[in-house]
Amino acid sequence: MQTDAIAAIVDQWKHERPDLDATPMLVIGRLFRLTGLLDERLRPPFAAADLGNGDFDVLAALRRSGAPYALPAGELSRTLLVTTGAITKRVDRLEARGLVSRSVAASDSRGRRIALTTDGVTLADDLIAAHLTNQRHLLAGLSDEEAAHLAALLERLTATLAKD
Repeated sequence: MQTDAIAAIVDQWKHERPDLDATPMLVIGRLFRLTGLLDERLRPPFAAADLGNGDFDVLAALRRSGAPYALPAGELSRTLLVTTGAITKRVDRLEARGLVSRSVAASDSRGRRIALTTDGVTLADDLIAAHLTNQRHLLAGLSDEEAAHLAALLERLTATLAKD
């Protein structure tokens, strides 16, 4: 009995190519499927706040950096693991909405410092609360112990892949 489409695919490969072990697909295929499902379920609160992809990430990175909720653009780029060009586009959108401000970095007049405005702090606080509630709901099918075990396994897999 197949539990999901990924198991069915693995069974098909067992039949067509019994010489191959397709079981890695049970993990990798499910991770890819989960990525899509999670994206669909995590996006609505951000879309409702009229935020594009990655905009919340900028707000959250600034908010969790602590008062005064500001970072140099380069550090923001490194923190979010995206290019400075992507940061510029996101900051442009957020600045147009009055959620962040730009200023010249005190240590380097070529650098820019990005800071949350009061409205940005309020929105970040509201959205992180909604986001964490949503994440808890998405993990409700797992016990706390199972979620912790899965988190540890994913951390280990990430560390292993990051070495390559």
